[in-house]
Amino acid sequence: MDLLDESIVPEQARDVKQEARAFAREHIAGNAEAYYESGDYPWEILEAGQRAGLVAGDIPEEYGGRGLSLHEMLAMAEEFYRADAGIGLTLQLASFGAEMLADYGSEQQKDQYLRPVANHEQITGLAVSEPETGSDLAGMRTSADLDGDEWVLDGEKYWVGNGVEADWVTLYAKTGDSDDRYSNYSMFIVPTDTDGYSAEHVDEKMAFRASKQAHITLENCRIPEENLIGTRGAGFYMVAEFFNHGRVVVGGHGLGLAAGAIEEAESFVTDREAFGRTVDEFQAVQHELSEMRMAFESARALNWRAADMVAEGTNPGYWAALAKTVSTEAATDCAERAMSLHGGRSVFDNRRIARIYRDVRVPVIYEGANAVQRNLIHQQAPR
Repeated sequence: MDLLDESIVPEQARDVKQEARAFAREHIAGNAEAYYESGDYPWEILEAGQRAGLVAGDIPEEYGGRGLSLHEMLAMAEEFYRADAGIGLTLQLASFGAEMLADYGSEQQKDQYLRPVANHEQITGLAVSEPETGSDLAGMRTSADLDGDEWVLDGEKYWVGNGVEADWVTLYAKTGDSDDRYSNYSMFIVPTDTDGYSAEHVDEKMAFRASKQAHITLENCRIPEENLIGTRGAGFYMVAEFFNHGRVVVGGHGLGLAAGAIEEAESFVTDREAFGRTVDEFQAVQHELSEMRMAFESARALNWRAADMVAEGTNPGYWAALAKTVSTEAATDCAERAMSLHGGRSVFDNRRIARIYRDVRVPVIYEGANAVQRNLIHQQAPR
């Protein structure tokens, strides 16, 4: 059974898909349970992914990356997340936010900060959310005030992937106070060894345990004026565009998790007997498996169509929100049905389905909670 077959994947993304599949089998799947139990950061797997060219691959070739397309990043996400969501997220967060530097940064910034990430000498992270503000990009309070030739940062950031481990983060801060609330934000490069920057891991999570998130505190944190990315006041629009691509890839997170749930469910009911026959012979069980397949195949078809539309710039916000919402909710549905089919064995921590069941609760929240995605779908739907 190959739920993540190549038939829907564009030919130019198939080589990367096979690379990611081989890597996931060798390095991720067999280590998933141990890293879930320990909650350790998977440095060895991250370094193996860097050597394999599967980390920071979307950084342009002229700065040392592979220049991977949105379709290639989606293909990679499917394979990583089928093997394990926590490790998969660590691999994809190692360059998270650097894409905005590639698109809007100066040549000096790209040489100084982007190239080391592409060359696997550094990792980065993206600091947007705050303790009291998650999906409201125009409601963030962390401030950046220009004082001579330095920006002074004050505030807090939360749920920052690699906020402790990263060498630098791309940080979203308020730089204005105009009536147009969307033009009041800017993006900055903030080295994590800067005075006034402090970070600690958030409380331990029930899911995605091999990925580390941080709470960042900024107190009179001073960075050079030239660490502003692009134009002052354009930060909201940079992040919105970045999330359009990111949400398609998050849809791939959901597809990988859904595929894993279906694999576990079908394997379990085929091998288990009850009342003199295998469990998969019962019509009610067959209906459950059919519902899972329907949800998965519908989501996958939509997600790959969304990749086409976002890549070509056709109403990208609408298609990205559709892909993220449908695919992550398909994963939740498949995981819940798979748990039910496993019966009492579903609750054991050492069961893969138990880890998947926990993990599917996370992608419906990050990169914009699905309730917010529904707002975007309605607001941006073609009329």
